[in-house]
Parts: sequence; C-alpha cells; structure tokens
Amino acid sequence: LSICSKLCYAIGGAPNQVAGSAAAFFLQIYLLDIAHITPFHASLVLFIGKASGAVTDPIAGFFISKSRWTKIGRLMPWMLACTPFTVVSYFFMWYLPPFVSGRVAWYLTFYCLFQALTTLFQVPYSALTMFLSTDQKERDSATAYRMTMEVLGTLIGAALQGQIVASAHVSHHCTVTPPVNTTDSWHDTPSFPDPSDALSHQVIYMIAAGVIGGVYLLGIIILFLGVKEKDDPYALNSDRAIPFCKGLGLTMKHGPYVKFTASFLLISTAVQLEQSNFVLFCTHAADLRNHFQYLVVTILVSAAVSIPFWQKFLQRFGKKCAACGISWMIPFAVMLVTIPNPILAYFVAFVSGLSIAASLLLPWSMLPDVVDNFRLQNPHGKGHETIFYSSYVFFTKMSAGIGLGISAAGLEFTGYKPGICRQSNDVILTLKILIGAVPAILILVGLFILLFYPITEESRKETNLALEVLR
Repeated sequence: LSICSKLCYAIGGAPNQVAGSAAAFFLQIYLLDIAHITPFHASLVLFIGKASGAVTDPIAGFFISKSRWTKIGRLMPWMLACTPFTVVSYFFMWYLPPFVSGRVAWYLTFYCLFQALTTLFQVPYSALTMFLSTDQKERDSATAYRMTMEVLGTLIGAALQGQIVASAHVSHHCTVTPPVNTTDSWHDTPSFPDPSDALSHQVIYMIAAGVIGGVYLLGIIILFLGVKEKDDPYALNSDRAIPFCKGLGLTMKHGPYVKFTASFLLISTAVQLEQSNFVLFCTHAADLRNHFQYLVVTILVSAAVSIPFWQKFLQRFGKKCAACGISWMIPFAVMLVTIPNPILAYFVAFVSGLSIAASLLLPWSMLPDVVDNFRLQNPHGKGHETIFYSSYVFFTKMSAGIGLGISAAGLEFTGYKPGICRQSNDVILTLKILIGAVPAILILVGLFILLFYPITEESRKETNLALEVLR
C-alpha cells in the first residue's frame, strides 16, 4: 500500500469522528442548558439514539453482505450514498426548533437518524480494512494511519465545537460574587439567557454544525478518489458467501471474538462516559468552566501524538501488552475528582489522552486478527468480514447507549437543574462517580477479560503463514 492510499483511507473516516466527538462532548450539555429539556428526556434521547445506531449495525451488515460488486467496489457505494443524508441529519440535530412541546421528539428523531446513517458509513468503512491488503503488517499500518486521523478528527471536532460554542456556556451571572446572606437564592436562580442571547447561542451552534458538515463532504471526496477497493482478495472462486444469520451465529460462538468484544465494549463504555460527562463535570463539579474547552483539546492532542508510539509499542511488545496502557487514566481520573486543581487537571488530561489513544487503536488493530483466525477455521466461506465489524460496533454502541442513558437518568434522579450556577451536592457527587469510579471499574473488568484472549503474537504469525499457504 502506498502512503497516499493509506492517508486517503484514513482521511475518509475522520469526518465521522469529527461529528461524533462534537456530539460526545457537547450534545448532553446542549440538550440540558440550551434546548432546556429535562435530564430524563436527555437520557432518553441519548440512549434511544445510540440504540438505534446499534440496531442499524447488524441490518447494515446484512444488506452490505448481500451487495454485489460494482465498478467502484462493493462497500464504496454505501459510503457515498449515505454521506449527504448524514450531513443534513447532523445539521438539524443542533437546530433549536421554535416550538417547545415537541423538542424532545425533534432531537430524538434527528439523533436517531444521525446514528443510523453514520452506522451505514462506519460498517463498510471499517470492513474496508480487510480489502486493502492481505498482509497483516500493511493492514496494521493502515489501521494506525486511520486511528491517527480519527483521533485528529476527534480533536478537530472537539476543538471546533469547543471554541465556537464556549461562549454559550460561560454565564456571566455565575461569575458575580454572591451577596451576603443570599447564597441559597444565588445558587438556585436560573441563569437562562434572554431571547436575544438564546438566538445568538443557536446561531453559534448552527455555524459549528455547518463547518462540520463541510468536513464530511471533503472527507468522502478524498476517500473516493484515493482508495481502490479490491474484490475479496481472500476468497477462492469456489467459495460461497456465508448467509448472514448463519455467519452471525458462528461469530457468536467464536471464542477469541467473544472475549475480544466483551472486553472492549466495557472499555469503550468507560471512555464514552468520560467524554459525555467531562464538560458537565468541569462546569458544575470542579469549578473549571473557563478551562473545559482547553482541557478537551489537551486530551485529544495527547491522544493524536501518541498513536504512532502505541503502534510501535504493540509491534514490539504485542497487542495484549499494549492494552495495559488503557489503565493509566484510572489513578489520574481519581486524582482529578478528589483534587480539582487547574494545573493537575491539565496533567490528568494529558495522561488520559495517552490511555484513550490505546483504547481507540487496539480494538481496530486486533479485530482483523480475529477475522483471520475465523477464516482459518472456516476456509471455504466468504463475506464474513462485514458480519464481524457490524456486530462488534453493535455491541459497543449498545453498551455505550445504556451507559449514557443511565448516567443522564442519574443526574435527573439526583436533581440536576439546567441553568443554575451551582448544582446540589448530590449532583456533584454523581458527576464525580461518573468521571472517576464507574469508568475505573469498567476498565479493570474489561482488562481482566482480555487476559483470557487467546490470540498471541506467535499464534498470529502462525495464522498468517497458514493463510498464505491456503492462498
């Protein structure tokens, strides 16, 4: 593979991460503080939206596996067709409708559409890794390029959104020193903007959505022009496509895949919880409301620059060993919760970025090894790649949706009030648990499951050799 092909492939996936990052960091606080819907309704939007994206995964995998080869490939037409609709749904996801009573239905509709459409892009895009090259090192290299660009996309999304919309979440009302003997009323007085401010905040969010929509269109053009999809380089002419339902049953019985998926769905849920609650935590629980956009950028810059390091690390020491880097964020997240100091917060953000980079790179680097292992055990079937990728994304999205729904419902239960300067102690404690304790437990359990993952560096080389003999 040429460097140009790897770069074009990597750039093609970046827009999904740009939009996903903006939504992960800012959608919850947008729904609560700009759209003024209750935490319970916000939890419904987040959970049902993620669940709709998750349910779309196996459906997308089914139809893609049935697709016929065209002049531009079997996977590329899906990515080209869904991108314009994705841009439209993303734009309206950040639009504040003039009516109040139907806002929950509005955001639920467009968030579900956005999640479903990004799935129709992500499943063929991620499966495309298997159709770039038969060489494991080349695929790992392409994956490293892809993850570097996706982390940069995540950085661009959070930075663009953060810098553009930061003014909408800085309340001058809350910076005023409270009068003597009126602390309670100061805490409980909503700081909702007047109508002109609400309109300006909405314009700010629409500008951010328009910019990110433009990034989508640029990314798909580069992917289409720079990447040539190969017609199933693994299959023999005599091989028959595995029926989707049968293939799904076989993947669910494949031991390495089950352990791999169970581990990383817990780890990805932990990272999602950190992302979605980080801005709320900085704003309401750590007195870092003026730093949150810079902390988000610090996390993502750290993640982007460390992807090449993790790629070299896993090549030298193995992929299971590199998974230990994911645990680095645990002690530092606990420190941030207990000592919310700005200087410490930036150090924690840097270390968290290193861990997030490992958690992003490893699953997509390990999944092709699982697919190769399955191919060796089922040598005369083809078309199973999209089944593996779609079912993996289904499980991770579903677990993340459940986690985000529970976290938003927890804020509702403890009495979160949009627009007030200081939340109750119960809300602050809930945010600390969601940032510190819950992700730590999920990561530790996920890493424990990964200990039983059977594919080692030696067995990976043996599988590669055996597949070369078959070919």
